[in-house]
Amino acid sequence: MSHFDQARFTHMEHGTEQDWAIIAKDFGVYARQLPSRILNHLRLLDGDFGGFPVDRLTHSLQTATRAHRDGRDEEYVVCALLHDIGDTLATYNHPDIAAAILKPFVSAENLWMVEKHGIFQGYYFFHHLGMDRHVREQFAEHPQYQQTIEFCAKYDAAAFDPDYEHLPLAYFEPMLARVFAQPKASLYKAAMEKNPSVV
Repeated sequence: MSHFDQARFTHMEHGTEQDWAIIAKDFGVYARQLPSRILNHLRLLDGDFGGFPVDRLTHSLQTATRAHRDGRDEEYVVCALLHDIGDTLATYNHPDIAAAILKPFVSAENLWMVEKHGIFQGYYFFHHLGMDRHVREQFAEHPQYQQTIEFCAKYDAAAFDPDYEHLPLAYFEPMLARVFAQPKASLYKAAMEKNPSVV
């Protein structure tokens, strides 16, 4: 990349419209590569068992496969695929990472499910760690309470079977590309609509 393909400011205060046109153009290319970067990060879960019966990538693929075979739509399946992607960087709050990645691209209902799945999944094991397995009951009146219980019961908690024949990661790549093709909500959405070359 030549110097002329880069902004020239050393402090954002001095950025010009030309500088930001360069950055915006590059942003569009970078944004389109997001699904590939997400896939690369998912691959980091391969071989990482953490004591579980299957590694974290297999768990993610099983969760997504179960949701897909149950007739869930692509957005839901992608949420299932990515629900634990935060394990590598957020050991103590992994659902927050998945939710942050998905937030611009999915419905508020599916986002809430991903964000809270760690608390709801705790029903199956918190009591073995001296914790309250019923902590999810604080959300009993929330509209997505039953949806999140169902996600954990049918797909997430059931996805630790070494003998389950799940679909490969490549199968989900087109779904991921479609879900991440265009944000539904973003700080930059208005600017992107005015300037389609950004995306």
